[in-house]
Amino acid sequence: MTELAALDAVAQADLVRRGELTAEELVAAAIERIEALDPVLNAVVTPMFEHAQGAARRAPAGPFRGVPFLVKDLLVDVAGVRMTAGSRFLRDTVSVHDSELVVRLRRAGLVIVGKTNTPEFGMVPACEPVRHGPTRNPWDVTRSTSGSSGGSAAAVASGMVPMAHANDLGGSIRFPAAATGLLGLKPTRARNPLGPGCGYVVSGWLTEHAVTRSVRDSAVLLDATAGPTPGDPYPAPPPARPFAAEVGADPGRLRIAFTSRTPDGSPGDPDCVDALDDAVALCSSLGHEMLEANLPGLTPAVGAAIGTVFHAATAWTVGHWVRRLGREPGPDELEPLTQAYREAGERVSAAEYLLAIGELQAFARGVAAFLTDVDLWLTPTTSSPPPPLGEIVSTPDDPMRALRRGGPTVRYPAVVANLTGNPAMSVPLWWNDAGLPVGVHFLGRFGDEATLLRLAAQLEQARPWAERTPAVSAFTAAAISESRA
Repeated sequence: MTELAALDAVAQADLVRRGELTAEELVAAAIERIEALDPVLNAVVTPMFEHAQGAARRAPAGPFRGVPFLVKDLLVDVAGVRMTAGSRFLRDTVSVHDSELVVRLRRAGLVIVGKTNTPEFGMVPACEPVRHGPTRNPWDVTRSTSGSSGGSAAAVASGMVPMAHANDLGGSIRFPAAATGLLGLKPTRARNPLGPGCGYVVSGWLTEHAVTRSVRDSAVLLDATAGPTPGDPYPAPPPARPFAAEVGADPGRLRIAFTSRTPDGSPGDPDCVDALDDAVALCSSLGHEMLEANLPGLTPAVGAAIGTVFHAATAWTVGHWVRRLGREPGPDELEPLTQAYREAGERVSAAEYLLAIGELQAFARGVAAFLTDVDLWLTPTTSSPPPPLGEIVSTPDDPMRALRRGGPTVRYPAVVANLTGNPAMSVPLWWNDAGLPVGVHFLGRFGDEATLLRLAAQLEQARPWAERTPAVSAFTAAAISESRA
């Protein structure tokens, strides 16, 4: 089981293709790993084991035939399976259809074995919902996984499954990837489908994809899921060739701008600055041109516009579920921060929302202009290492506590990729003296995942991060025995 856990999804599928293992055996091994590790990590909130065993027997001959996979319990529907979005308001709401993304995941041969933990409606850079309790970081179980895709990140980092679904409206693929030592690629806006439930989410901020341990898994998965569906409001620019073909391709000599400064001009935590310095040195050693530069246009007006949109998005999210469930949430069914954000969002007028979108679109044009002179923009992914559990939590007496405590952990503007639609990624190149991963973040040009994947594969070869294993994982028999004890 430990040898199998160390393989990425492409390698696991190859075992099935060659007849060395069956899909049922792959899935059974993953279920065993989840049962051993999840009592410690609390990553999987809705097991689908019985369903998965039947699905494994019927798995089609796609690129990931028989590979076990987990879906985040937020936004993506799996027919007949509960969708709680980390909220007591939804309790055990059951999805009535499959999202198009799920259809494509299954067509690729993946077998969904469960759904993963998320903060309520994905609101904060943590994964500690009242509904399901906290997910623990496998590198240090007293630490946060960040969020919102924290359950998926813990599951992949610990080796329960080789990759897992994640989505990103403000950094929610990239923050937990950074906190758990994974690759987190946020694709270009509209690269992956959001239907049939949505045409776009929050003016195009939301993107679907995954957290992975290898670059090739991310690329092959994106090939399997990408592309528009009828009725989508707009498509992403088509790639020049399959994303998998970019893995191992020469990225050339890239011109990479970087900064250790957050938008207010101060640096992040020294560990994050060290991670950046290391990445700059590594990229330079690989022949890339590195120049220090701040992203232009990150003004207080842009920050205020982001806040306006986020508040409105919360009111929209809760309003969607009020309409779907036919009732208002009870007094204890929304967490304090969600209720505070909802109330703020309900005070945002339609005109204020559109003015904020206009402000952000003007900013996006400035970002596009900046990226005509450089290929990528590099920063730390987060502004602190993974914080202790309980740090980013609100209380009824202090509903904004999670915002005050969470904001300082994510002061680098990962959200830029959401409001511009550009692809971006967090890459795990650095671990601090306490053994905690600290990711670095690359923002790319709109539609240009190819450059990101080429560079990521080059960095993976130079600094093979999958060789590092967390304290609680399926990668060693001792760790599994300890977790069971």
